[in-house]
Amino acid sequence: MEHTYSKWHHPYKPAAKYKKKVAYFSMEFGIDQSFNIYSGGLGFLAGSHMRSGFELKQNMIGVGMLWKYGYYDQARNDDQTLRTDFNEKYFDFLEYTGIEVEIKLHDNPHVKVRAYVLKPEVFGTVPMYFLSTDVEGNDHLSRTITNHLYDQNPVTRVSQSIVLGIAGAKVVEALGGADTYHLNEGHALPAFYYLRDQGVTKD
Repeated sequence: MEHTYSKWHHPYKPAAKYKKKVAYFSMEFGIDQSFNIYSGGLGFLAGSHMRSGFELKQNMIGVGMLWKYGYYDQARNDDQTLRTDFNEKYFDFLEYTGIEVEIKLHDNPHVKVRAYVLKPEVFGTVPMYFLSTDVEGNDHLSRTITNHLYDQNPVTRVSQSIVLGIAGAKVVEALGGADTYHLNEGHALPAFYYLRDQGVTKD
């Protein structure tokens, strides 16, 4: 059964000193080895913040990307040289939120982006929302935007930033908004342009 998340779902009452709602955007999160949508240090930093936020009962959510193939998987050829494999990932612990937003990409004003939730009890994190363009009704190009973390195609990379930033900001709005938007590096920078155009000034 699908549920629409109309507000932030914390399994706890945030500590009194954390009155402002914070949305933490990152292109990758290193939460657990079984949730391999990260490449390295940036993801581990972001993932650590999500775990610490849970332990401290912070009023925070994470916003990231649901990579279909992740970064890559390392394997070895018969001669023991390294090989990069791109295996499709399946994460049964994620749930569809019922939230679907639209953004404009490559002259297509109706690219659909869905949000999936990682509930706090799975890995001990604050609630986290992951975005995918692999949605029925999208054209082939749009569906592949969330295939590979840090895609080598520069146009795809820009599209990924737009998805994370603008679609991510729209998902946060659907969840009730935030007082502070934090970008882990500049990957989600389009979020600020979107918020500015909406007349929203945020920290």
